[in-house]
Amino acid sequence: MKINGACHCGAIAFEAEIDPSRVVVCHCTDCQVMSGAPMRAIVPAPVGQFSLLRGEPKSYIKVAQSGNRRAQVFCADCGTALWGTAPENPVAMMIRLGCIAQRDQLKPGFQLWQHSEQPWAGELGDVPGSPQQ
Repeated sequence: MKINGACHCGAIAFEAEIDPSRVVVCHCTDCQVMSGAPMRAIVPAPVGQFSLLRGEPKSYIKVAQSGNRRAQVFCADCGTALWGTAPENPVAMMIRLGCIAQRDQLKPGFQLWQHSEQPWAGELGDVPGSPQQ
């Protein structure tokens, strides 16, 4: 599936070819803190299927809960988290669903680090809501 995305301010844009069946939700504490949310949804794109169309993102090297070093890539202007990858010899870009235009078509098929999942996450379907503010 061809996707495209951008940061919130539009300074950085990309496109990629992905397998939509590989969308994952991660509940690790790193993802919770770095996304500002109780979980983060990601989809991998092989490096050869990823193109940066515009902008110069910044990156931060983090040692993940797994022990792996990961480059966390974001927009220096608006702070949007864009993707993560290995800092040396990357094979895939782990694109954050929030910055993908087609995110409504990308249903997660697997969850990781569920021992860190917030205890109330499975109950959100029971919480009343509103279609607007």
